[in-house]
Amino acid sequence: MIVYNKLVRDRIPEVIAASGKRCEVRVLDDQEYILRLNQKLQEEVQEYLADQSVEELADIAELIRAILEFRGVSPDQFEEIRRAKQEARGGFSKRLLLVHVSD
Repeated sequence: MIVYNKLVRDRIPEVIAASGKRCEVRVLDDQEYILRLNQKLQEEVQEYLADQSVEELADIAELIRAILEFRGVSPDQFEEIRRAKQEARGGFSKRLLLVHVSD
């Protein structure tokens, strides 16, 4: 038996069962759910930084979607926030590195 104690995607128990194995899962309360979402986000960001995989970016996007849903923020509201920040402060397409600021 391997103990994982980690947040997994919704269909993982089905995938495990289809492979002929058994697993135990439990439903998290709100406090532990957001904690585990944040932990999983950190894990996926580290995995992306290690291998630069677009697959890892997809995992990060799915976690962001789940966190937004948990916080009651719609994808449209999130896009409005992102767009407002981009309009006010710009994006990252110019590849600017701030070296220093002087008085």
